Amino acid sequence: MSDPQTYSSIAVIGAGPSGLSAIKALSEEKKFPIIRLFERRDRVGGTWLFDAKPDSSFASTPIQTPKPRVTIPSTFPKFEDPAPEDETQRTGLYEYLDSNVGAAAMEFTYASIPKVNSALSVRRYGFANPTRPYQVVAGYLEDLFTKYLHLVTFNTTLERLQKKNGKWELTLRRSGVLYRGKRQDYWWIETFDAVVIASGHYNIPFIPQIPGLAEFHKAFPDKIEHSKAYRSRDNYVGKSVVVVGGSVSASDIVVDIHTVVKQPLIISQRGLNANPALDNVWKLPGLERKPIITKLSTENGGTVEFSDGTWVANIDKVHFATGYRLSYPFIQPDNPITPQNRLAGFYQHIFKIGDPSLTVIGQVRAALSFRNYEYQAVAVARVLAGRGTLPSVSEQQAWESDRVKVKGETHIFHSIAPDFAEYFTGLRNIAGKPAEDTEAYELPLWDDSWAVNAFRVLQLKDEYVRRISGRVGEAPVERPLAKL
Repeated sequence: MSDPQTYSSIAVIGAGPSGLSAIKALSEEKKFPIIRLFERRDRVGGTWLFDAKPDSSFASTPIQTPKPRVTIPSTFPKFEDPAPEDETQRTGLYEYLDSNVGAAAMEFTYASIPKVNSALSVRRYGFANPTRPYQVVAGYLEDLFTKYLHLVTFNTTLERLQKKNGKWELTLRRSGVLYRGKRQDYWWIETFDAVVIASGHYNIPFIPQIPGLAEFHKAFPDKIEHSKAYRSRDNYVGKSVVVVGGSVSASDIVVDIHTVVKQPLIISQRGLNANPALDNVWKLPGLERKPIITKLSTENGGTVEFSDGTWVANIDKVHFATGYRLSYPFIQPDNPITPQNRLAGFYQHIFKIGDPSLTVIGQVRAALSFRNYEYQAVAVARVLAGRGTLPSVSEQQAWESDRVKVKGETHIFHSIAPDFAEYFTGLRNIAGKPAEDTEAYELPLWDDSWAVNAFRVLQLKDEYVRRISGRVGEAPVERPLAKL
């Protein structure tokens, strides 16, 4: 490991909840003379910002070969004509979206999310329910960021990150800079001792590569949609729809549109027990479950064929609730994302094995979101400050190897549930106790009630689904947390 004393300048990438966690924890250590945060948008909030116009990008290309979106200049600093908009920065929120994780567990340990419910959530789940409208969450993040805004550079995209002579070289592009009467992109390079990547993993929609998909999309560009582009049930009234997926996003869409689409609403899933915790959703009236799609064709106004030999024609919308591709295209020369969609070579999903001067915060799933980012960030800040403790490189490599054997090579590798206690306790141990003469604090011990509070939302959703389907008297479905 490099001498922690050399980490005097730290760059943070991204101003969402994980970026907030990073800049707060780093600042509180009182150890780093230079802390900078670069955010490609014009405001903080990350995935909790609302974009009325959705991302229409079509992501079905191989993971291992992301196409460069811009050409990097050969000299710096330099003004260039504005690059085209990167649609992937648009978020996947819709106007009436509420949180899926209970606020009491999702929020940071040091600040509560305001106790405000949406009218829709009250109608479905009752007063004082644990969900929060996205507007409340976005305002919560904005308020907490206020203390650190002087460290943030907005409208700035990290286009390349590479290590040279023991330093991390960042190639940066700031958009909208006025130069000779025109808005231009300003390119420059800065170097830092360490980099914390907090850019999230809800940017690049993943659509499985299905035979005929490209031709179908070319012929009917408005008929293929990812859940990131969903904005309103109004867009589905009277339409013939296939929803692909079996997890929370798919279930939310199905509950929202099942009464307004042309029935049956078809649900395509890899297994008929895709997620037992959501089983009652797939039993709603007017739904028909199908196995995986084997082919899309342009016949009969758009035809979807399934692995059981059946097919449906004249489809208006094929909605993919199939998750996201992990993407850190700026890390060069080696892309750390495997063909199976896993971030490889990072201990505890955070520390680059063999070089903790590069870390990632927020690359976890089913992990209590903000609270988990807080623990990750404090662990990172303490390690960079020379106060936290990591095991040997060989032990870190063994951790990754053992986890692959248990979780597999896909993005499920990054799922924390149901091992919350183990993971939070491990981060707390890495961080250790705060040093005197700092603003740092000791991370609280894991509390089993956090998981209960987090998944109360899914219980309330299940109760609502059973109620509207006339099956209130049935026993609720058991919910193994590993499936959430």
